[in-house]
Amino acid sequence: MFKSTEVVLTAVLLLLLGFSLSVSAQDGDELIKKKYSEEIRELAEYPSIQNAFDFIEENDPKTTEDLIMLTEIPAPPFKEDDRAHKYLEMLRKAGADSVWMDEEGNVIALRKGTEGNETVALGAHLDTVFPEGTDVTVKTKGDTLFAPGVGDDTRGLMVVLTVLRALEEENIQTKEDLLFIGTVGEEGLGDLRGVKHLFSDKGPGIDSWIAIDGGDVGRIVNKGLGSHRYRVTYEGPGGHSWGSFGLVNPAHALGKAMYIFSQKADEFTQKGARTSYNVGRIDGGTSVNSIPFEAWMEVDMRSVSNERLEQIDKIFQQAVSKALDEENDMRRRGPELTVDVEMIGDRPSGEIDPNIPLVQRAMSTTRFFNSDPTLARSSTDSNTPISKNIPAVTIGRGGDGGNSHSLDEWWLNKDGHIAIQRTLLLLVSQAGLHK
Repeated sequence: MFKSTEVVLTAVLLLLLGFSLSVSAQDGDELIKKKYSEEIRELAEYPSIQNAFDFIEENDPKTTEDLIMLTEIPAPPFKEDDRAHKYLEMLRKAGADSVWMDEEGNVIALRKGTEGNETVALGAHLDTVFPEGTDVTVKTKGDTLFAPGVGDDTRGLMVVLTVLRALEEENIQTKEDLLFIGTVGEEGLGDLRGVKHLFSDKGPGIDSWIAIDGGDVGRIVNKGLGSHRYRVTYEGPGGHSWGSFGLVNPAHALGKAMYIFSQKADEFTQKGARTSYNVGRIDGGTSVNSIPFEAWMEVDMRSVSNERLEQIDKIFQQAVSKALDEENDMRRRGPELTVDVEMIGDRPSGEIDPNIPLVQRAMSTTRFFNSDPTLARSSTDSNTPISKNIPAVTIGRGGDGGNSHSLDEWWLNKDGHIAIQRTLLLLVSQAGLHK
C-alpha cells in the first residue's frame, strides 16, 4: 500500500533513470510516445488529482462494503433490472448531474464538462452469467470474497462508481462531458445488446469509450474478437424407434452436421488468421426408444478477421444444409426433415491503432502505476465501438481474483485501489482537466 504522492515520486524516478516505456503486444513491441508519458505525469501532479487518489485509497472499506452489497443483488442474463435500479440510485447519490435508464436497460449517469464538445464514457457490465436462482451470497474467508459475479463484473461497476465519487469529492472538472454507465447484455447470449444500443442512432453519442472488465491492470484490450453464434434445430415427425423405423431422424442429421462441419472447419482453421469453432450445447429427444421430433445444437465461431469469420460461417451453413439433404435422402417413409438456423450472437471484430491518444494514455497510465502494459484482443463491451472505429479500450478492475463464470469465483482486494486510481487518471486525461 502506498499513498498517491509516493506513486508520483516513483514514476518520476523511473523516468529520470531512463527506464524503457515499452509495451508488449501480440504483433510486436509498441513504444509509448514520450508526450503521453509526460502528459500523464504532469496531470498526476495536480493537487486535485493527488487528493482524488488519496480519497480512493482511504475509502477502500466503503468501496468493498458496496461491492458486497451489489454482488448480492442477482443480475441473471436478461434480468438485470434489480441491480440496474440499485446502481442507478448509487450513481445519483454519488453526485451525477443526471441519471437515467435507457430503453435497453443500460444505466447512464451524466457529469457535464466545462466545454462539452465531446463525450467520454466509462462503463462496466451489470449482468452475470449465472441463471436465476443462483446463490450470490458473498462469503468471506480471510481477506478474500467468494461469490458468483463478485469480480466479473461487479467489481468493474464499483471502479466506475468510485471514480465518479472521487471526482465529485474533489470537485475535479473536466473539459468534456463524462458518462458513467452500467451496461446490460455483455455476457453470453446477451450479445452486447446494451453497448450495441449505446452506439446506435438511439444512443447518447459517445466519442470515446473505456470499459472495465477482466482483472489484470496491465492488460489493455484494443482489439475486438468477433464471433457468430447459432442455434440449429432439426425437426421431424418423431415416433417409436421400432414401429416408426424408416422415418428421418433429427438426431442423425445433427450428428452428420457436426461431423461435416468439424471436418471442413478443421481444414480451414489450419492456416490463415486465427479462427476457432465449437459446438457447445446439444439436446433433443424424449427417450432412448423414440425417434426424436427435434434435435438442436448451439455453435460458436470466432475470428480475429471479419472476413475469416464470414468464411467459416459459410462452411457451417453448407454443413447444416448438406446434413439435411443426406438425412432426407435416407428417408423410407413419412415427411422430410426441416431445419431452423437461428443466429443468437453476432459480435464484430476490429482493431484500434495503438498510436491514437486513448490507447497511448491507457498504456501511459498503466506504466505510471508500475505495471507492464500489454495490448490484447478479447470479446468485451468494447467490440462494438472498436468495430465502428470509435476510440475504445477495455482495462482491468485490479486486485486479484479467479474462477470467473464459476460458483467458486473469488476476488481479493490486493492493492485494488490502484486500478481505480489508474482509471480516474485515464478518464481525466482523455476528457481533459479544466485548470
